[in-house]
Amino acid sequence: MNKLKLAPFLVVIAAMLWAVDAPFRVSLTKDLSATTIVLMEHITIAVLVFVFLFRYLKELKNLGAKEWMAVIFIGFGGSALATVLFTQSFFAFNFMPTVPILLQKVQPFFAVVLASIFLKERMGKGFWALALLGMFGAYLVTYPDAKLQEFSLQGQTVGALLALGAAFLWAASTVFGRVVLKKISFQAMTAVRFLSALVFLFLINVYYGKLGEIGNATSKDWYFVFIIAILAGFVSLFIYYLGLRSTKASIATICELAFPFSAVIVNWKFLGATLSWVQIAGGLILLAAVVGLSLVNSKQGLENFGEETSVV
Repeated sequence: MNKLKLAPFLVVIAAMLWAVDAPFRVSLTKDLSATTIVLMEHITIAVLVFVFLFRYLKELKNLGAKEWMAVIFIGFGGSALATVLFTQSFFAFNFMPTVPILLQKVQPFFAVVLASIFLKERMGKGFWALALLGMFGAYLVTYPDAKLQEFSLQGQTVGALLALGAAFLWAASTVFGRVVLKKISFQAMTAVRFLSALVFLFLINVYYGKLGEIGNATSKDWYFVFIIAILAGFVSLFIYYLGLRSTKASIATICELAFPFSAVIVNWKFLGATLSWVQIAGGLILLAAVVGLSLVNSKQGLENFGEETSVV
């Protein structure tokens, strides 16, 4: 199997690994703040980076101003802020992460728009109709009573906005990751993502006065953080960037949908999280919209994959 055929499967495997962290993350949110949890994850991952990937950091000299801007966005937005927003969204749904996870299925729509702007990947015909269909499905997942809700920044609305914010930042990171991977290896990309995120997370925790929480973390908390950091962090991102370097951003973000589907199964098995029939219907509608998007993109094929694209 050549690398163009194997690469999307690597993205799928990475996305499935992201799903294993939900039971551990839910347990941690009951004792620690979202910013503290994510900082602890990145401290653990930083140790692994220095042990296994330090020698690849010399490749950073190959980055220009454009790539460094992408790295800063990925580190702050995709690795630090997005993970904090996603973790914080659990609080609005009574520590049940199923809805925030299902809302991650909107990532392909964000990614296609961003890829069309920054990577010049063509936006397929019918995109906006599929986007509206996907938005309707996402609404049913969030508000299963299927009634129009009066907009207010509280409760589950806040949780949904946090989850959607994370989806946008992760989708954007997929797009900008393709930019950086033109200049450095996937090993270096993995390392610089986590190290840059660690800097931002440290500053965030200092600003909010949360650094002291780390001292209150129990051995069980650190054990759970270690599992998340290894499986859903270091290993998964290593595999992810290996696949992403040979996968179009718009295709990669569709492959990443293995994350919400795997996570729903994990949550049902280990957290007893169930969905109403309306939420299931909303999820299927959202899935249909994403599959439609995939079919539209597949018509373009990968024949032009090797052509150079650039950030505007």
